[in-house]
Amino acid sequence: MPVPPLLVNVAGSVVGGIATATLIPTFKEHFIAAKLYGIDLNKTKKELVPESQGMISGVVFLLLMFCFIPVPFLSCFVEDKCKEFPHHEFVAFIGSLLAICCMIFLGFADDVLNLRWRHKLLLPTAASLPLLMVYFTTFGNTTIVVPKPLRPLFGLHVDLGFLYYVYMGMLAVFCTNAINILAGVNGLEAGQSLIIAGSIIIFNIVELNGDCQDDHLFSLYFLIPFFFTTLGLLYHNWYPSRVFVGDTFCYFAGMTFAVVGIVGHFSKTMLLFFMPQILNFLYSLPQLFHIIPCPRHRLPRLDPTTGKLGMSYSKFKTKDLSKLGSLAIKITETLHIVNIKREQGEDGEFMEINNMTLINFVLKVIGQTHERNLTMLLLFIQILGSCCAFLIRYQLVRLFYDV
Repeated sequence: MPVPPLLVNVAGSVVGGIATATLIPTFKEHFIAAKLYGIDLNKTKKELVPESQGMISGVVFLLLMFCFIPVPFLSCFVEDKCKEFPHHEFVAFIGSLLAICCMIFLGFADDVLNLRWRHKLLLPTAASLPLLMVYFTTFGNTTIVVPKPLRPLFGLHVDLGFLYYVYMGMLAVFCTNAINILAGVNGLEAGQSLIIAGSIIIFNIVELNGDCQDDHLFSLYFLIPFFFTTLGLLYHNWYPSRVFVGDTFCYFAGMTFAVVGIVGHFSKTMLLFFMPQILNFLYSLPQLFHIIPCPRHRLPRLDPTTGKLGMSYSKFKTKDLSKLGSLAIKITETLHIVNIKREQGEDGEFMEINNMTLINFVLKVIGQTHERNLTMLLLFIQILGSCCAFLIRYQLVRLFYDV
């Protein structure tokens, strides 16, 4: 009796997780020697911490997937039941791996070259092109089901055509950068990615008995190795972090989620598991678009006297704000979602506003706290987001779609 491909995938993934956890300390000195290191600004001890360790988990993931490539298609080589080789599935598999491989390479280039934010938008777009081309040549379906409230205007189905590919490209850009901008404390990037991956795995397992079994199997083939290699990375990235994951991991994780969402045909459901990242993105918009001045690093600020983290601030001259910036300040202050300090200086009035990230917002609500506690609270919010996603997907969805 042949071994099911999913079982082979799980076994290989466990080995991959152990390999990741073993290889990271082995290569620690190599990264430091190559000047790929940083200093943890949230620690009083200024030790050298190797960066870009997402490269190791990404390489282990790729090696696992390269070895796994023939496994789902073995029945067509050793059995007579396969009438025709599933070329479309094979091309989708290879194309997805190519997109992830490109993103790991470009993410590592970002870590090495320290690229600007505008480049961070271009890199995922370029890496998603192979995936979009695969979708065009194999599936090509750009028709969506219209929600119930809009059906009197648009009917039951709408063909978006080229706009659907724009949406998928933007999805890849969002997924990669959404994880990247919700970062700054030990274990957060790998931790949130692990929870999102675990949530989607649960969703795929629940849907295996449905009409789209092949799509969810495809997703599991990618997410289970990702889950275990990320677990191996998180072991070393957890507080007190001995390594930094780098932009390489954020891009790698985001593109993996984009791949399974697009090729697995559940991109809307996948976005539900990104609710904390969406809230963080919306809260960050004034700074991301430089409506309000934005420093390069927005991580929390360490109070050396207490050893706890508090909000970090951006300081600027009030007169340097544009009209749109002044309006944004007024709205956020009215909503009580930011802390603002004003002081008079020799050159006029200065203003300090807390950096607009979900991390700083949590610190605004609870006050100063230990870094480990902050990470655990943020990951708890991520778990709550996944619970809300399942509630929407299996209950509230009935209000908008026929289930």
